[in-house]
Amino acid sequence: MEFSDRELWTVLHGMGFGAVFLLAFGGGLAGLWSLRERLLTEEGLRERMPRITLGTTAMAVFGWLTVISGTFIVYPWYRVEPAGGIANYSGPLEGYPKFLLLSSESTAQWHEFGMEWKEHVAWLAPFLATAVAFVVVYYGPQLIRRPELRWPLMIFFGLAFAAAAVAGLFGAFITKAAPVA
Repeated sequence: MEFSDRELWTVLHGMGFGAVFLLAFGGGLAGLWSLRERLLTEEGLRERMPRITLGTTAMAVFGWLTVISGTFIVYPWYRVEPAGGIANYSGPLEGYPKFLLLSSESTAQWHEFGMEWKEHVAWLAPFLATAVAFVVVYYGPQLIRRPELRWPLMIFFGLAFAAAAVAGLFGAFITKAAPVA
């Protein structure tokens, strides 16, 4: 099995960085949820806090790796135009994913809504994940007695997951319909 550079970067972006981001969500959310005073002893808190800190920090880091690799490495290949512009081009559109999607009414929405989500809304994921990681690092064990902080953290974490999950879903469908290879 062989991968082109573009295919390798696309896999690394989505199935590597993006998948780790989404997987880190489960551990981070479970950790935040379980930070309840009645559930933890001092020893349990000392054991749990490093995992929560690592999980939330990893989610933030992999969120940034995902959107940066998507925006600055993979996306330029998606939107490349034929030399001389698309108006003067009459060949096959397989090497021009954006224009391949726009060429059919049945796939144009994948570009018009799906790529808009990926280009703009997906950027919320690392910002929200970074905010959660910052609060977890800053407050640390104090979070056990601060449910007024834990609930917004879980909401931010959930929104980060949702933005990334929808972007990943759109990315998979768009790549299936118009690969950047």
